[in-house]
Amino acid sequence: MTPAKNELLSFLNYKSSRLPDNTQTDIVQSLLYEIVRVKDLIRYYESIPNGGGRLGASILNELVSEAYNSLVNYDIVLINKYYDLLQNCD
Repeated sequence: MTPAKNELLSFLNYKSSRLPDNTQTDIVQSLLYEIVRVKDLIRYYESIPNGGGRLGASILNELVSEAYNSLVNYDIVLINKYYDLLQNCD
């Protein structure tokens, strides 16, 4: 039996599989921060008595859900879109 060759793991060092620069990782991290921030905002809206913030919380929940899906699918165009949308949520 011969030991496995290093060539089998060469894909780990393949440069094209890496991100070309930090801009994509920066936007992903920024979107994650915005998702966390908006989730705190959702909790605030849900705490408003008599269901006064229910509509706002529902809309923000939908935005967070779609933003999360853009991350899961690694769709940079949608990641940018939802980053801009969540950034403007107050």
